[in-house]
Amino acid sequence: MREVKATKNYDLFNLLYRVMNMIDPRLLRQELTLVADRLKTRGFMLNTERFVALEHDRKHWHHRAESAQQQRNTLSKQIGILRASQQDTTELQEQVVTLKTELETAEYQLAQIEQQLEALSLELPNIPAAHVPMGESEDQNVIVKTVGEIKRSTGIDHIDLLEPYKLILNEQAAQLSGSRFSILKGPVARLHRALTQYMLDYHAQAGYIEYYVPYLVQASALVGTGQLPKFEADLFCLKGERSLYLIPTAEVPLTNLVADTILQTDELPLKMMAHTPCFRSEAGSYGKDTKGLFRQHQFEKIELVHIATPQQSHVELESMVEHVSGLLSSLELPHRIMQLCTGDMGFASAQTFDLEVWLPGQARYREISSCSNFHEFQARRLKARHRKQQKDKTEFVHTLNGSGVAVGRALIAVIENHGTSEGCAIPQALRPFLGGFDFVSWQ
Repeated sequence: MREVKATKNYDLFNLLYRVMNMIDPRLLRQELTLVADRLKTRGFMLNTERFVALEHDRKHWHHRAESAQQQRNTLSKQIGILRASQQDTTELQEQVVTLKTELETAEYQLAQIEQQLEALSLELPNIPAAHVPMGESEDQNVIVKTVGEIKRSTGIDHIDLLEPYKLILNEQAAQLSGSRFSILKGPVARLHRALTQYMLDYHAQAGYIEYYVPYLVQASALVGTGQLPKFEADLFCLKGERSLYLIPTAEVPLTNLVADTILQTDELPLKMMAHTPCFRSEAGSYGKDTKGLFRQHQFEKIELVHIATPQQSHVELESMVEHVSGLLSSLELPHRIMQLCTGDMGFASAQTFDLEVWLPGQARYREISSCSNFHEFQARRLKARHRKQQKDKTEFVHTLNGSGVAVGRALIAVIENHGTSEGCAIPQALRPFLGGFDFVSWQ
């Protein structure tokens, strides 16, 4: 058995060096102040002085390398002409040797500078879309819509409902795996499975293509979607003959399906989904949501991924949000749609809407889905492009993803909104996946 742990992997240089800038390098060079101001709204302070200094050095050594190469090429042609007429080329050959040394020095220095620029650019979050509300934290998020009637303003927590029947086995899970793991039993495990199947069928009817994907990926896949190098502490890495990471979400393998590809414009948008376990170390979340199923190291989720043209992506995001809202409504779950402000969005996102479900056990709304448009941020890392015709210039696609939804949190919501100490009333849409029953007993 190989060791599984959250770890720091420093052997990423060769991988990172081949990655394109995630923010258009021309924008960084030509509109650095604008980029810095927009990133500041996210709470990120771009070191513009360092960038300017590195860019100055890059241009210097690039010019030195080009100049040495051109002079070397010119001298080589002259040497060829002189040798053809049997003239002495000793002096010119000595100059070529000197230029070769100068070229090697310039190329080495240029590579060092480009490596530093690459490392700097990999730390830059995405630029917020122009219409994203300004704000520093979740307190400045905007309520877009509230859906459904709250019938239970407070209620018994799902743990209080299930533990008396020994349907959630936290102690046994802790003995097996440590904290933040759970074992579900009997009717609760069956309800969890039914929710998963229902969600898959619901999304399939909306045109999503289902995929079965690996749960282990190489570092390159996580760089492509933005988890590496910045969020390595949040990942679990398996160390053996080669390092593989447990996926934090199916976003990683699904989005990487278009890496290093040129799609036909008329193929877009693509709508993909996958049901997978998700593995997260929850670094920095110690002490938060330690009770129950809400925040786990291992949980299951149906992930939705859209690949679109830049012209399509805004509409696709709105469509995804409304689709997930429809899913929650079909489960008779009160919820609301929140637009995240600049300071609360994820690292790679240009625009994000969270869907928050009402949890009576906590007497508040909690996130159950997050839908984001990344613009070309991930596509630049992945080199994912599209074009209309073979002769046309390629353009980066836009990538989007959303939770459709986290199964464990949906389970909590169904139990707390529809459950009692005796069992759980089953929403109409979910009954075909539970043998047609309208009530599931905990006994």
